[in-house]
Amino acid sequence: MADVGVLFEAIELVFSWPAIGWLVVGILFGTILGVIPGLGPGLGMAIVLPFTLLLDGFAAVVLLMAIYLGTTYGGCVTAILINTPGTAQAAATCLDGYPMSRQGKAKEALVISAASSSIGGIIAGLGILALTPVLVTIVLLFGSPEYFLVALLGISLIAIVSRGEMVKGLTAGAFGLLLSTIGYPVASGQPRFTFGSFMLYDGISFIAVLIGLFAIGEMIKLSAETGGIAESDFEIEGPILPGLRTVLNNPITQLKSGVIGGLVGAVPGAGASISNFVSYAEAVRSDSGDVPYGDGNPKGVMASEGANNATVFGALVPTLSFGIPGSGSTAILLGGLLMHGIRPGPQLFETELQFTQGLVIALMVGCVVIGFIGVFLVSKLAAFTKIDTNYIIPIIVVLALVGSLTFRNNFIDIFTVVLFGIIGFIMVKNNFSIVALVLGVVLGPIAEENLIRSLQLSQGSLDIFVSEPLSIFLVLLIVVAILSPFIDQLMNKV
Repeated sequence: MADVGVLFEAIELVFSWPAIGWLVVGILFGTILGVIPGLGPGLGMAIVLPFTLLLDGFAAVVLLMAIYLGTTYGGCVTAILINTPGTAQAAATCLDGYPMSRQGKAKEALVISAASSSIGGIIAGLGILALTPVLVTIVLLFGSPEYFLVALLGISLIAIVSRGEMVKGLTAGAFGLLLSTIGYPVASGQPRFTFGSFMLYDGISFIAVLIGLFAIGEMIKLSAETGGIAESDFEIEGPILPGLRTVLNNPITQLKSGVIGGLVGAVPGAGASISNFVSYAEAVRSDSGDVPYGDGNPKGVMASEGANNATVFGALVPTLSFGIPGSGSTAILLGGLLMHGIRPGPQLFETELQFTQGLVIALMVGCVVIGFIGVFLVSKLAAFTKIDTNYIIPIIVVLALVGSLTFRNNFIDIFTVVLFGIIGFIMVKNNFSIVALVLGVVLGPIAEENLIRSLQLSQGSLDIFVSEPLSIFLVLLIVVAILSPFIDQLMNKV
């Protein structure tokens, strides 16, 4: 009965004011960002992050997650209408969504995407709620040594997220780690790399770094575009029922997509840009229907979009349990948690379980909102694809700079945002991993803090990191993560 009581507390938390209001605002804002190609969840979350200081912790995290969820869905609109995915997560949706649009079935494809995204997310959310007792048991096994190893595992994932550019990935990750050492750490009692400036005593704000990389960097890239994103007109007409009927008549495809999205999302370094192709490939493999995929098969849209929002739910698991962000967006979400004094770990699954379950339920409610938006308002949202970039860029730049200053009232953050906007643009242009840099910046302090605490407990002995079966297992995972690119190369040669 205690678990049921916690669940009701979580539901009450979600539907309390202003949390439910910010949930709807975040979904709408995120969907609009997703509709506009070139923007994305990282940009929206980074801009809003400093302003969440005005909210309580739960409402702030709900707002950030709602933006993430809304943007993940919104990318399908332009993927279907103009063959241009608004976000990387909607790339697979182009394969059948755009052909359906060319066949005069744009409205049907948009309804399918909204309904399958909504249901897929709810399936993943129910799965997480059902597995909460297991997660509680696992997370409570972790102490300082294990958390250090988990942070180290997150950093070692640089080898995976670099995707063929391992040297560049490691360089970006090492740069991020170096940035995290600037400031006045409590453990050493001596300032590091401050160059005598009191403005650097609190270190480089990872919030400012994130805003620069995701907001300013994207705006520099977008500045090369002229006019609106969509240059051609398109018609969105037709009934709603055919799209809804397609989703309801294919429950197995919907269920598989939701499960695949949730599982892939829980793997750090993966994300929706992978899960939608995995789900799409599974739909192609298992379907023996007459309509070929790639020529406007509605189940192709359903498979891709059914996995997208489910991935957001899956990404919550490593972020809340161990503080491992699997992508730039979840790194910003982790930043929001830490900024509000919410530390990932056992307490979120023990004494604060209503908070954790509340976040999952909030996302499920957000999926319902997305279903309503996609079915009834999507024709209006398509107009955002015609906004001139000359209006988008200055608004976002101003919000980014003001937001960075609001966080700490430290003018060094303004320079940090501008500098890392330029660095981020250069990195993307030269195929350096932004996610690797973010992993280094965010996980560096967590690794250092738990390393020092562990060595204090063991009086300087490193045996504490291999003294328990769980620690040994984590060490093995770290070795596998580091060696995985080399293993892939050997497998490809065989």
